[in-house]
Amino acid sequence: MAQNNKAITNQSGITKLSVLNRYYKITHFYSFLKSTAIKGGIVIVIFVAVLLALEYFFLDFNSLLNTLVATYSPKIIFSFFLLSETVLGLVPPEIFIAWASKAGTPWLFLFTLATMSYVGGIITYFIGNRLFLIPAVKNHIENKIALHISNLRRWGGLFVFIGAMLPLPHSIVSLACGLIKYNFKHYLLWALFRYVRFVIYAMVIFQIF
Repeated sequence: MAQNNKAITNQSGITKLSVLNRYYKITHFYSFLKSTAIKGGIVIVIFVAVLLALEYFFLDFNSLLNTLVATYSPKIIFSFFLLSETVLGLVPPEIFIAWASKAGTPWLFLFTLATMSYVGGIITYFIGNRLFLIPAVKNHIENKIALHISNLRRWGGLFVFIGAMLPLPHSIVSLACGLIKYNFKHYLLWALFRYVRFVIYAMVIFQIF
């Protein structure tokens, strides 16, 4: 009897995975993930190439970053980055990761940057969550990010994962989560992949600077 129950449970699990797989195919999740991942790889390559070209022909980035470290306190840089990550990603995080590479404790600075990004996403979530108080603004933003909202409703946490890991604006995904009142605990868990992205990017950028 126990073996039969185990077999039924395993079969049920396989059936659920099959249904999910079919759903993701029908909703074009895999093609979206592939295209976003490719774009992410291209963005990284272009970013590194531009930095190297500017470094070689025009600017001494190492000197510039060292000047930033010497001129501005970490609190100012971290505060500005938090603002940037809250207001729809004003400045690419890669620039701040390059700045962190020049710190005395680069990995501690990187962890702090990742935390600022994570917290910025949470703040943006709550901004979206409270926009119902201003219907005109809420409707305007919903129209602007309608595609993101649609994808979030179709794929749930996996879309939050994509926003955390790939060059799909994390703050916009967070705003969409707040707007549709996506489960906050689930959002917090999926958004933790933001830390993974920062580590991966740092492993490349730290080698350059």
